Amino acid sequence: MTRRGPQKFPGASLRYWYQDDFGGDAMEVNVVVLHTTECRTVPSYEGGSNAPNLTAVPDFGAEKLKWYQHFDIDISSRALANLPVGVETNTLNVCQVELVGTCDPGRHHRWGGGSPHLYWPEAPDWALRELARFLAWMSEEHDVPLSGPKVWKPYPESYGAHNGERMSGRTWNGFKGVCGHCHVPENLHGDPGAIDFATLIAYAREYAS
Repeated sequence: MTRRGPQKFPGASLRYWYQDDFGGDAMEVNVVVLHTTECRTVPSYEGGSNAPNLTAVPDFGAEKLKWYQHFDIDISSRALANLPVGVETNTLNVCQVELVGTCDPGRHHRWGGGSPHLYWPEAPDWALRELARFLAWMSEEHDVPLSGPKVWKPYPESYGAHNGERMSGRTWNGFKGVCGHCHVPENLHGDPGAIDFATLIAYAREYAS
């Protein structure tokens, strides 16, 4: 399959590059799936065996996201569950992004104010704008629609197979745009929770215009 558009996000570090070890399927991406890592640094991803395409790490001093790329944009990554029978997940034209931080209010409380971290449901404006710049780039370079599900429930309501926002297989197969791990079928995770999706997409459209 011909992979169109640039395959590296400008400025992303290749320090944690896993494609050489785990390969992946060639795709023409039309979906971005957002995750949260539920930790404060780049995860080990078990040596890359369950890594996304990219990880975004907050730099609080600079008010920037530092990007690490693990797979090309149009190569399948490995952060979604996929059942033997049913729809495809990782390989269904999906670019996956892990956002370092948490969507869990309990974890946010335990980490407290003394340990800098991003609680993505209350992400500062600079973090949403940084993520929006990536989404705008994905729209411009890979035609990913700047739209997505209307329902982004708070964690832990967003967890589980029957969380009220999980897509059916049929809906997933036809979906194009931006969604969360909480929306993907055959998965249980509830991240990124109640991220401010409306503001995020509004910023992305601003940057893409």
